[in-house]
Amino acid sequence: MDYQAVLNEIAEEIKPYVGEGKVADYIPALAEVDPQQFGMTLTLFDGTQYSVGDADTPFSIQSISKLFTFTLALDAYGYDLYRRVGREPSGNPFNSLVQLEYEHGIPRNPFINAGAINVTDALISHYDSVARTSKEILSFIREIADDGMIESDKEVTESEMQHGFRNRALANLMKSFGNLDNDVLEVVHTYFEHCAIAMNSRTLSRAMLYLANHGEDPITGKKFITPQQAKRINAIMLTCGHYDASGDFAFHVGLPGKSGVGGGIVAVIPKVMGICVWSPALNEQGNSLAGTKALELFTSKTGLSIF
Repeated sequence: MDYQAVLNEIAEEIKPYVGEGKVADYIPALAEVDPQQFGMTLTLFDGTQYSVGDADTPFSIQSISKLFTFTLALDAYGYDLYRRVGREPSGNPFNSLVQLEYEHGIPRNPFINAGAINVTDALISHYDSVARTSKEILSFIREIADDGMIESDKEVTESEMQHGFRNRALANLMKSFGNLDNDVLEVVHTYFEHCAIAMNSRTLSRAMLYLANHGEDPITGKKFITPQQAKRINAIMLTCGHYDASGDFAFHVGLPGKSGVGGGIVAVIPKVMGICVWSPALNEQGNSLAGTKALELFTSKTGLSIF
């Protein structure tokens, strides 16, 4: 299949959608990002990449990082992790306090904000320090992306710390129910720090290969998690990876994927490739509007869907 030709077609057809929606302006450091950007990359199992548009432009991965922290926590805790965080779709906004209160401080899944904050707390307990937790998260992402230069953006981290009152509220609410072990501000800062990691569509699509290959990097041969764990992560990506629009994403795109309010979306085609698309303007549910449409076009044009 001529993947480059497919990407070129998508880039042309997506033009009317690029810039529709709005950037994540509730995070001041992201408010000034140019919405008129679009990049997309496919990475095959032999490392071959096909890209179009702004594929080299770094952006804040935001909630895509939840995928990587969940991987580390699942590897560390196994099935016990589900005692503190669920695995069901939320059906509510990603930062809902009401749902967390109703369910006694147990987040519905690891991809909503409360769930990812709880997973971060679990990692801090596992690694026994905030500093080591941040180091291990960044080291893991660098390894799976094959890029030792990836860093977290301090400006974005601090911007989120100054304005992330609802995320602090989520952490405090879990603490009140006994479902958060460490200091609230330290947990939230560590969470913001990994959300503020900057990558581009090339490095993110490369980073997804281990999940497309049963937990093993097809290029290096390193096994990060078990096939069973990779299966679980992909399943939760499919059902929960796009907040309260996850069903809609599965309906239109048909791939396990995870979005972030920085405008990125990652997806996997099992045993074939990792994908990343980026366009900063978001729809009402907080997912890249043009990015979602681009992935729908890709699966329609190629027939590469899990359904």
